[in-house]
Amino acid sequence: MPHPLSLAFLTLPNVPPVQMIEAAAEAGFASVGLRLLPAALSGEGPYPLLTDDRMLRETRAALRDTGITVADVEIARLNERFDPEGFRPFLERAARLQARHVLVAGDDRDEARLTDSYGRFCDVAAEFGLTGDLEFMPWTAVPDLASARRIVQTADRPNAAILIDALHYDRAPTTLDEIRAVPASQINYVQFCDGPHPYDPSDEGLIAIARGGRLMPGCGAIDLTGLARAIPDDVAISVEVADLSNRLSPRETALRAAQTTRMILRAAGRCDRSPDQSREE
Repeated sequence: MPHPLSLAFLTLPNVPPVQMIEAAAEAGFASVGLRLLPAALSGEGPYPLLTDDRMLRETRAALRDTGITVADVEIARLNERFDPEGFRPFLERAARLQARHVLVAGDDRDEARLTDSYGRFCDVAAEFGLTGDLEFMPWTAVPDLASARRIVQTADRPNAAILIDALHYDRAPTTLDEIRAVPASQINYVQFCDGPHPYDPSDEGLIAIARGGRLMPGCGAIDLTGLARAIPDDVAISVEVADLSNRLSPRETALRAAQTTRMILRAAGRCDRSPDQSREE
């Protein structure tokens, strides 16, 4: 079955939104992911798209002109000081971009409190027509798929979902059988990249690879073909390559990301439904 492709923020992290959208369109992606809030716990401020109205207008125009949509926005970090009202400006901006999903990270080690916070976040996100997609990451309070499922199921919100990242699946004690067992209604999109083996298993090492050492699909040792066969048939795939050594142009990076992902999908007996696939093949 077809998989629409989305170009994740980290694949072109230093490229302004308009140029990223144009590169995604040229490479045949259906959508993009945009970052409005910082991923780091400290030392990183909000991204200009959150507050710059001119940039918002230009981004909306680029989306309209290219036909690209916004699949997801990043990143809502839920800690012990969670206040749902504090996320309203972020969610309002996401709605103006007509985004569909919000990437959520759990940083509160009190699982009962985190579950309550996540449920309340989903309630506020629902007001803006957005889902809350909880991503498990080995160094966070949601380290694996089992933890994410437990929180999502207990929160029991109609817009609650789990985000599976190929890199974190490979590094966490999570199996393909566990992924196959997740209801399709709880997976809105999946992030694809490859990663090196061996690797530094410390939190610092895992974070370094996640933010700057992600490889193009097929260029590392992750079983992406197996993952592609385990996910729901038509789920969107967000290609998230974060390679600090990358010297390709935005257009070349996007084309390469699309090509390598499609190679994995073909090997798995899947294909994507992104437009104009033939332009780079």
